[in-house]
Amino acid sequence: SKILCFFCFCFLVMEEKCPEFTDLNLGHAFSGTELHVQLLLYTRKNRDCAERLIENNVTASEYLNTTKKIVFVIHGYRPTGSPPAWLGDMQRLLLSSEDINLIIVDWNRGATTVIYTTAVENCRKVAEILKNYIDQMLVRQSIESVLNECEEHGLKGAQGLDPAGPSFTGEPPDHRLDPTDAQFVDVIHSDIDALGFRKPLGTIDFYPNGGMYQPGCPKTLFSGLSYFKCDHQRSVFLFLASLKNCCDMITYPCDSYLDYKRGKCMDCDAFQPMSCPVVGYHADRWKKLLIPYSSPTKAYFDTSGKDPFCMYNYVLEIITWNKSTRRGFIKVKIMDNAGNTVESQMSGEASTFQQYNSVKILTGFPRDIEKIVKMSLTFTTKALIGPRRKLKVLQMNWEASPDKNIFCVLLLVGEPVPCSGLLSCEASL
Repeated sequence: SKILCFFCFCFLVMEEKCPEFTDLNLGHAFSGTELHVQLLLYTRKNRDCAERLIENNVTASEYLNTTKKIVFVIHGYRPTGSPPAWLGDMQRLLLSSEDINLIIVDWNRGATTVIYTTAVENCRKVAEILKNYIDQMLVRQSIESVLNECEEHGLKGAQGLDPAGPSFTGEPPDHRLDPTDAQFVDVIHSDIDALGFRKPLGTIDFYPNGGMYQPGCPKTLFSGLSYFKCDHQRSVFLFLASLKNCCDMITYPCDSYLDYKRGKCMDCDAFQPMSCPVVGYHADRWKKLLIPYSSPTKAYFDTSGKDPFCMYNYVLEIITWNKSTRRGFIKVKIMDNAGNTVESQMSGEASTFQQYNSVKILTGFPRDIEKIVKMSLTFTTKALIGPRRKLKVLQMNWEASPDKNIFCVLLLVGEPVPCSGLLSCEASL
């Protein structure tokens, strides 16, 4: 505040602080909170200080420009009452990526409760409040601008970041996210075996790492709260990573994660722009190419365990010579001229190798090597007891994902080489 004095008169002028997201605590969760919704507007003109929008008076806004895209960010259940850890990054990255109206929907009073069903009921009330506000924004414009807005910007898309499963699974479409909610609805499912919704909900549904067991997340209860929320929150961090432009997280439409891991679904042409859908903020650019795929479309991809979660894929095809069937896992290590090496993540599904039968395996690497000159393969059964097994390789095909033009064939003549031996692959092939 400031005190301004003119002659013998003094006035106390109170400077209004920037509106902020409601910060509560665990005590509020136990005592319960009444629903209260704040609409906090950020634009490139007020990046650091939100404008609180008045629910029943759209024209009162100083910064809202309805000729530009309007993005609503809506958080979910907040059992501890604290602001979402990702909120600041979401605001900064979205405004850096595009000149938009960013509206943070703060319903922390109503989402903060230990009674989950209360938060579910309040969530539906928030949806009704937002509908009324959007209707007002459309009424504010002329008919021509409304039509243009719907075509170019407004209400064109909805994104679900691991939509909740409890209390929503089995509900009719008007009580949950549904493909008809917008022109293009994309969903990231990262915790389908616990807190998330398992079945498809959108125009396209992305399942990172099969939709559960995200790399880098704790595997035991000793990690505390992180054990329960890490997989669920990964969808948000994958979305944020898509705004950083570190890599395109290319995904592959496929019937199942197992078929994807077997290399059966890598036929979308990444040399053709947006033929392979990418996950995140720019997923809707793929909507013009939906005709070849069934609706809803499920798309799978693997990630690394650290931000920005990039993964670089190759398809390994092996023909083996062993007379008896072998079942196990293949790990691949690649190397460049400078001696830099990177090792693939081991598939969670064991492969079955039979004599003269071709087996395809998708191998993913957390970082890329521009020019591969050597590679080594290791075969393991992961058995703690029993005899060691060798996998004798007759022929191996090594092919990059569609975004890299690499194809290599190794035809091993004579006595087959055990899989643990070092094999050379010229990058020029």
